[in-house]
Amino acid sequence: MTTDVKLNFVNESNDQNNSEVVFFQKNVGTNFDELSVAWKVIKNCATGWHHEFTLPMQMQLSASDSWGNEIINPLDASNGQLYHVTKGPSGDELAYMSPGTSRTEVQLRNDLLSGSIDAKIYKSGKLLALKTGVSPSQKAVFQIKPTLWVGVVSQIEEGEIMNSAIMSDVNTELGLLGVASADIVMTGGGIGTSASKFQFHLDNIVYV
Repeated sequence: MTTDVKLNFVNESNDQNNSEVVFFQKNVGTNFDELSVAWKVIKNCATGWHHEFTLPMQMQLSASDSWGNEIINPLDASNGQLYHVTKGPSGDELAYMSPGTSRTEVQLRNDLLSGSIDAKIYKSGKLLALKTGVSPSQKAVFQIKPTLWVGVVSQIEEGEIMNSAIMSDVNTELGLLGVASADIVMTGGGIGTSASKFQFHLDNIVYV
């Protein structure tokens, strides 16, 4: 899957609370459930309104070091590639190293003699996934499935790590494999005895 996906969020709900809607992708390249990053948050999109956005397939890889420094321009990164952080003439450097050990992962190894790094994946210039505290000689592994998670949240900003309580409330995963464009329709909501859970589904799907 290499084509960007054009998406259109459509609010057909009975929401009475001006809810915020979060979109994110999960890193499934680890053996445990990592906390995810709020990649996109749609705010103030009233019932009967819509909001268009694009989910790029191209990822950018970045790193920050133990001094709090981060590179200005993240590198375009593809599955099956291994990158590393090393010591250069002017300080730490992030560079492509070799093919990785898995064709479905982006890998980043800390080749510094000392000091941990944080590995970061961006899409559209916004933080998508994060692996903190990568020690020397250790690797961060990112495997991002062609799916998008969506849910209703409150007081979450783009780029923030979502806590486990928020994560447990977001249980809608939308499969986008082979999809070129689609509407993401939100229904449900309301107040009183007629209220129902918010639900999300794909509509008007166009395939690649």
